[in-house]
Amino acid sequence: MSMYGRDPWGGPLEINAADSATDDDRSRNLQDLDRAALSRPLDETQQSWLLGPGEQKKKKYVDLGCIIVSRKIFVWTVGTLLVSAFLAGFITLIVKTVPRHHHSHPPPDNYTLALHKALMFFNAQRSGKLPKHNNVSWRGSSCLDDGKSDSATFYKDLVGGYYDAGDAIKFNFPASFAMTMLSWSVIEYSARYEAAGELNHVKEIIKWGTDYLLKTFNNSADTIGRIAAQVGVGDTSGGSTTPNDHYCWMRPEDIDYKRPVSECSSCSDLAAEMAAALAAASIVFKDNKAYSQKLVHGARTLFKFSRDQRGRYSASGSEAAMFYNSTSYWDEFVWGGAWLYYATGNSSYLQLATTPGLAKHAGAFWGGPDYGVLSWDNKLAGAQVLLSRLRLFLSPGYPYEDILRTFHNQTNIIMCSYLPIFTSFNRTKGGLIQLNHGRPQPLQYVVNAAFLATLYSDYLEAADTPGWYCGPNFYSTKVLRDFAKTQVDYILGKNPRKMSYVVGFGNHYPRHVHHRGASIPKNKIKYNCKGGWKWRDSTKPNPNTLVGAMVAGPDKHDGFHDVRTNYNYTEPTLAGNAGLVAALVALSGDGTSGIDKNTIFSAVPPMFPTPPPPPAPWKP
Repeated sequence: MSMYGRDPWGGPLEINAADSATDDDRSRNLQDLDRAALSRPLDETQQSWLLGPGEQKKKKYVDLGCIIVSRKIFVWTVGTLLVSAFLAGFITLIVKTVPRHHHSHPPPDNYTLALHKALMFFNAQRSGKLPKHNNVSWRGSSCLDDGKSDSATFYKDLVGGYYDAGDAIKFNFPASFAMTMLSWSVIEYSARYEAAGELNHVKEIIKWGTDYLLKTFNNSADTIGRIAAQVGVGDTSGGSTTPNDHYCWMRPEDIDYKRPVSECSSCSDLAAEMAAALAAASIVFKDNKAYSQKLVHGARTLFKFSRDQRGRYSASGSEAAMFYNSTSYWDEFVWGGAWLYYATGNSSYLQLATTPGLAKHAGAFWGGPDYGVLSWDNKLAGAQVLLSRLRLFLSPGYPYEDILRTFHNQTNIIMCSYLPIFTSFNRTKGGLIQLNHGRPQPLQYVVNAAFLATLYSDYLEAADTPGWYCGPNFYSTKVLRDFAKTQVDYILGKNPRKMSYVVGFGNHYPRHVHHRGASIPKNKIKYNCKGGWKWRDSTKPNPNTLVGAMVAGPDKHDGFHDVRTNYNYTEPTLAGNAGLVAALVALSGDGTSGIDKNTIFSAVPPMFPTPPPPPAPWKP
């Protein structure tokens, strides 16, 4: 019989009759249940329920001084750290020992390799107190009294600058052109200089030149009446035996003869070219505001002087007429005016550079055998390309459009004249274009043309123009680049003689360069004026390698005589190497980076001013 009650938790409660057993029976039964339960292992929690406080299992701890932790946790932590360290070391060992496939950059192209060397030539040509990092072991400080020893000159510090060629004369006219060309190449191709690791180097080279040019006139004045044109003399006509930079054959470091300073007060060509050099450099150094403004001020002063006191710097029968005779100053007016416009944004310079009469005097409309040939003497071709840039990218319109369109068309004609299909210029059997019509020292003109051709092709590509017309025929920009490559490749060794005309590039290059410093050993012996003649006349190779020097070049039959005394073959120049550097950087790299379209326009204001806002709506 059973009775049912209600479980207080909601379920039925059954009470068995067996529960009426005696207390002794229940106690005995419980003891049996306890023994049965204890025969099964209990976990730690269950034991803690059954055991009293004094009977609990004791844990083991580790005292770390600042903290006490469980021994078990401590062991696990240390073990984990050791295993992790072992695995990390093992993985590192595998990574370091297993051979990997390196995805390295491709080796530099020939143009980049030659660029490194061509820039070093300027280090070897430095005059004055040399910096510690000049990196030409056989050169030292020299001519530290330039200007001071000449009582006739107003300028007492003309230390610094560059020696022109194989002598120690400092000619401002070609040196200024060299600095302008280098600055132009940096403005257009700074990314390629950066990629080659040469941007800081070329800027140092330019600054060394412009620092010196700033010494050659009163650069703090707004108006000047004279400038220094040259330091040193080289006239040996009439059998003169007076020690000078051409009669003597000495290392620049050993020069002890007087170095006169030539001044001029009517030298428009020289002053305008110096103005172009400073103006172009001011764009290169635009991030150095104080120095850039100093260059711009100097450029303005020089250009004003060139316009106020007209005349050719070489017209007076001076030494300049013998070595660097200027045929005209009108091309420098166009060239200098264009650079000053880019440097200042002042439209008066653009108005001057685009004056039709100025262009006419410069020879823009009458052609001639040297039309389209850029050189230290004639900058018209460079100015035409430079102003075509303005039309291509900014299109200023009236009142400049007519003459800018003319310059643009003339630039197209110049580019046509460089192509083999046209007969404006002959070529040697080896393929070298004869821009100076077979006269000596051809390479300086060739590299300038290669630079202009590459630059203009990059202008067209940046303007989304695939090419240009020569008469009815259309030519792609690739044709221009191919022309530049064939000419530069010829200079680097792809010619009938397999001769590299850049010293130190390749294995077969001139060893008897017409250069005083390179031909005289640095052996702690000072050779006097005539004492160095034995080195000049020696048939042995130069003891010092004039790395990067581009020599004057072969003749019109691809012939070349590696003879030190024959400067028409073996003498390098500042202006020539500047053109080489410009052509090389324009061709260097993988072609992914074009020109810098905008930097040259940094100071140029908007061509079309923003129109005023519309008037407010009328309210009654």
